Amino acid sequence: MIISSNLASSGPVPRCPPGTCLAAAIDVEWSKNYRIRGGNVPFCYSVVWLPLPASGASTGLDTTRFWYTSAYVEDASQCPDLVAGADTALACLMEHASLIAGHQLCSDLAVLAAAGARPAAVAAAAAAWRQRRQEPSGQPRFLDTRYDAGHVLACQSRRLVDVCADLRLDVTQPELRGTSMTALHRRWLERGDITAREKITVLNLRHSLSTALVAARAAGLAHWRTGLNVNRVLAGELGNAFGWLAHPVFTALLGEADAA
Repeated sequence: MIISSNLASSGPVPRCPPGTCLAAAIDVEWSKNYRIRGGNVPFCYSVVWLPLPASGASTGLDTTRFWYTSAYVEDASQCPDLVAGADTALACLMEHASLIAGHQLCSDLAVLAAAGARPAAVAAAAAAWRQRRQEPSGQPRFLDTRYDAGHVLACQSRRLVDVCADLRLDVTQPELRGTSMTALHRRWLERGDITAREKITVLNLRHSLSTALVAARAAGLAHWRTGLNVNRVLAGELGNAFGWLAHPVFTALLGEADAA
């Protein structure tokens, strides 16, 4: 598999600075086939970690850094390896994160479960997701930004892009202009189009990062100035990890400093 990360080689969890805890978000992309039971095939996932005050106070995230790990299959035969990697990632999240987020996470977990050989951490995360509104007992808090953020939203839609827009997060997605994720993934599998793969990877990382931001806001742990440019936050941390980030279509989104 193709793995990209800004974590130190010492392990899959960022070092938590004194006085902070870790929030994490996971997002999975899959090819969809609703005509066949279990026909949805995961091919990419990412995990993003955010540092937040352990005190529970709200912190400004306008210039926050984050840590990430992204995985993408080289070919369709690596789906079991991807599921195993996502299972390991979820086990790590449940051990080290104080807050775990996803957007309609139940769907991501269901796709992983259907495609894998009884992934234990996926099953444990699904059980925790179902019980997330009960009083936690020594377990990390699960927050689903599709279902659990209504108290901070004025919009009716619960699509992630609309939720972000309502919370004044700029999550413009240039990767899908004139195409679809399915078409991009096919270009990678059939033609080895690296740009197509990188577009989906960055899109997936944007989903994880924006989900983590929304979850932190919904939990009362974060705030930001109006119009936080998530693409700029992405670019600041991903650096030169992906050639797509240097494309004029992407760099045109970075603009000047956010308006106050």
